[in-house]
Amino acid sequence: MLSEREVAFIAIYKDSYPRIHKFVLRRVNDAELAQELAADVFRIAWQKWDSGTGPETAWLFTVARNLIGNAYRGRDRQAALHSKVVASSAQDAWNQHDSSPVDEALMALREKERDILQLAYWDELSMAEISQVLRCSQAAAKVRLHRAREAFRKLMPELSGQFEQKVGA
Repeated sequence: MLSEREVAFIAIYKDSYPRIHKFVLRRVNDAELAQELAADVFRIAWQKWDSGTGPETAWLFTVARNLIGNAYRGRDRQAALHSKVVASSAQDAWNQHDSSPVDEALMALREKERDILQLAYWDELSMAEISQVLRCSQAAAKVRLHRAREAFRKLMPELSGQFEQKVGA
């Protein structure tokens, strides 16, 4: 036998689901996603249900609107990640065929030296941020960065000479 809460929820679901589904469908223009989001609205309504009163229709629409916003943000993050992966794989393919002296010098460095250079130049972190990432003092991070730069400088003339020989030959 169903409780009063369950009976009341079923009544609200039957009354409100078509309206919520249409609202969501108009905004996402994807039937499967609209069904999923509309179901999530009622899952949240069930979880947040007060024993005294059920959710109001306006509250259900607010929840639906918030879920639609989350879906849009998720879609945008997914598209950005996809673009980043495609760009990265294209760059990797380029590096496999024609690696530059800079790439060769970076790969010849120890991992710790390569990491700190990438934190400083690729990720554009400040010295304070680098020290937090590496879990060391700022002074230690400065010393590590200085040493990594020196190691990189030593490798660059060697590799640039090899590169010129490849190009000139």
